[in-house]
Parts: sequence; C-alpha cells; structure tokens
Amino acid sequence: MSDKEFVLEPNMHIHLIGIGGSGMSAIAQVLQGRGFVVSGSDMNLNEITAVLQSNGATIYEGHKAEQIAGAEVVVISSAIPETNPELIAAKAENIPVLKRAQFLGLLMADRIGIAVAGTHGKTSTTGMIAQILVEAELDPTVIVGGVVPSLGSNGRFGEGDYFIVEADEYDRMFHGLKPEVIIITNLEHDHPDIYATEADYVTAFEEFAQLLPEGGHLIVCGADAGVQKLLKQLKLSDVDVSTYGIADEENEDVTYRLQAVDCRPNQLGGTDFLIEMEDQMIGLARLRVPGDHNVLNALAATAVAIDLDIDFNVIRTALANFSGINRRFQLIGEQGSVTVIDDYAHHPTEIQATLKAARQRYPGRRLWAIWQPHTFSRTKLLLDEFAHSFDDADRVVALDIYRSRETDTLGLDSGKVVEAMNHPKAVHVGDRRDAANYVLDRIFPDDVVLTLGAGDGNKVGEWILEGLAKKTGN
Repeated sequence: MSDKEFVLEPNMHIHLIGIGGSGMSAIAQVLQGRGFVVSGSDMNLNEITAVLQSNGATIYEGHKAEQIAGAEVVVISSAIPETNPELIAAKAENIPVLKRAQFLGLLMADRIGIAVAGTHGKTSTTGMIAQILVEAELDPTVIVGGVVPSLGSNGRFGEGDYFIVEADEYDRMFHGLKPEVIIITNLEHDHPDIYATEADYVTAFEEFAQLLPEGGHLIVCGADAGVQKLLKQLKLSDVDVSTYGIADEENEDVTYRLQAVDCRPNQLGGTDFLIEMEDQMIGLARLRVPGDHNVLNALAATAVAIDLDIDFNVIRTALANFSGINRRFQLIGEQGSVTVIDDYAHHPTEIQATLKAARQRYPGRRLWAIWQPHTFSRTKLLLDEFAHSFDDADRVVALDIYRSRETDTLGLDSGKVVEAMNHPKAVHVGDRRDAANYVLDRIFPDDVVLTLGAGDGNKVGEWILEGLAKKTGN
C-alpha cells in the first residue's frame, strides 16, 4: 500500500513485525508516547522490547499469523521476508502493510523533520542533535539507531515541533522521509547488496536531498570527497546549503561556513576545539568522546542548533554532556588494568577512525582489534580497504564473517582478508569463544581491547572480562 492511500488515525492498533530492531523499537516508543495501541513480534527479544512491554505494548517472541489480531496497520522492517506468516496473514486480511520508511514519513508529517544521513557518523550526530534540543527544552521527538544514554533509549516522543530521525540509506529507507533539514555527514560506497556501484549510491543520496522543500536546509561535511561529488551533481533551488569541516593548516584557502580550529585532546579523553562561523569566532566546544570524526559530528549538530537559534551556551553544555551512543566507542568494562571498548565500526573508514581515536585516548597502551566482518558482500567489495585499516592496532584478531541477511555465495572468509593484510600480528580465529580464549592467553596488563563490528562479535569483549575476573578471583 502507498503511504498516500493510508491515513494514520488516533488510537489505532499498530503491529510492528521485527519490533526488537533498533529502528522499529524506536518507532514503537514514539507510537506509545502518541497514544497508539502497540503490538509487535521478533525472533529475539531484548531490553528494549521489555521496556515496551512494561509500558503497555503486547510483545510476541517469534512470528505467528494469529499475532496480528486486531491490528489496523502492520509495519515491517527491511529484514522481513515475504514468507513471514504475519505478513502473509495481514495481506490475506487486507490489513494495510507499510514499510518502515513509509510509516516514518507519516509520523513526521506534522513536525519539522531533521534527518541525519551519511555512510558514517549518523547515529552519533543524531544523538548529539537530540541532546542539544532536549537541553534547549524544545522537547523533540527522536528516532535513532542506537541507545543514547542521556535519553535512556533509542526513541523519544516529544510534544515539540521537531522530529529528529536517523536517515538510513539501506533499502533506500530514507526516500520515504519528509525532512525540512538534511545533514549528510559523508559518502563512501556501502551496502553493495542494494547499490551495485558507487554512482548508484551517490544517486540515492541525490534523490534524498531533493526531498527538501522550498526553504529547506542542507548541511554537509564540505571536506568529504563523496559529499563533494554529490554537490557537483546536485541541483537544488531555493534550498540553503551549509558546509562544515575542520580547518586544515595545509589548505588555508579551504574554509567552511562552520569550522573547528585548534583541536586538542582534553583530560576527559575527548577533544577541545574552537568553532568559527563565517570567519567569526563563536566559542569553545568540549567533547568527552574521542576522535576527529566526533568533532565533525559535533559541528553538524551545532550547525543545526544555530539554524534553530539555540544559544551557544546551551549547545556547548549539551556537547560537553554527550557521553556517546551504546556500541559507539562504548566502555564495556575494566578488569585489573585491561580496558575493553566496543564499537559498531563495520566499514574501513570507521575502523580507522575508531583505532585513531583509541590511540588518542589511550596513548602508549597496546591495542587489540577484535574484528567481525559484517556481510559477505561488503567484505568482498572493500577487501583491500579492510586489509589496510588496522595499522593503528598492535594485535588483530579477525572473526568469521557475520552473515546478517546474506548467504555465502562468494567463497569468502576472514582468513582471506588476514592474508591480504600487511600486519605482522594479524590472525584469523573464526569462533568467538576461541577468539576470547586466544586473547586471554596473550593479554598483558594495560592492554586495550576493541571489539569492532555490527554483529555479535561484541560478546568476545564480555567473555574476556569474565575470563580476566576468574583469573584474578574478582
């Protein structure tokens, strides 16, 4: 069904198939806040589904046709196959079925939409914008792809005018949104199962940017090569375009509408920097999250906030209070003098940025990178880039590829990536438990362990902490 044919009525019963996923669970939280009757199902329940259930949602583990009883509309994620029994039943009973993107567009219709897109950094940038608007008492509605600790969730219903959403390009989800402000953090070819070529990928972002209405605002990272390609082919009329970036002393002739200058590590483990707008100094910003990539994310968030006339003191306080996103350079624990960090990085550029940030935060300490490649198609497409992404790691352990929605039709395994690496301390240990034991047998005091990937490889870090606790008797 087209979203143009469907009308969202108050108090409707809405059933979400795949309600445990990050995007769908966030939608469910917004729906509960707006007073809708919510039910949903998922093969794997989690902490967020437990919260939804405690707030009145009916949650089912597994998928059965009878579970859609009473639903007036069914919402599905991209991961739901046509063979799903609930989807089949909904179609048989002529219950409207909408994809997540279509439904999000309906939810945004009566709000001012702020959509954050890009290959990397969109979750953290969305979280920063949300934190600023919350601290500015604008009471926004928020849908983000990870749990924001300061919000306590990945979704938030607010009575204010603004709807902040992470705009996911997978399956062209972002084409269903209705934004008035778009942020594009960067562009690098990704999701080869959806976009066969880099040109296809850039064109999808071009179509997304063209959703902006007259008087809309496009905010982009001007330093990013992919964004520069996009801007060259993008034709927008009556839309304000703003750029941001980090000032480069080697290229002083390159400036941005909003830029960071004099970036320096601080005692919080993050970065202090000055922000200039159109060559005028507007103030000092402080982050507790590390890395230049987070400076760029903060600039994007600041550009949005300034556009909304939020006082810079509020912006500065919110950025200083931003503690990150779960699974984005998240401290999992410390045992003795060993530190374990988890990060969702699953693209070569993200891995490089995360390891660079780890070097910044933990200078002089030995870094372990425990990497679980995510999907066969991405690993195949970016094999050479992955092979050169781990230079900042002292030791690398590559797990087996997390297949996600794919099956192995490429004859590829992580061992081939390790073979391509010019790294003297990189090994392939496919099984997660075996990898944890491998590290436990070789770990030294003061080591830092980073688990990297979008799958379930983060369990290795947890098992390492457990193993260290047993060794020390804690």
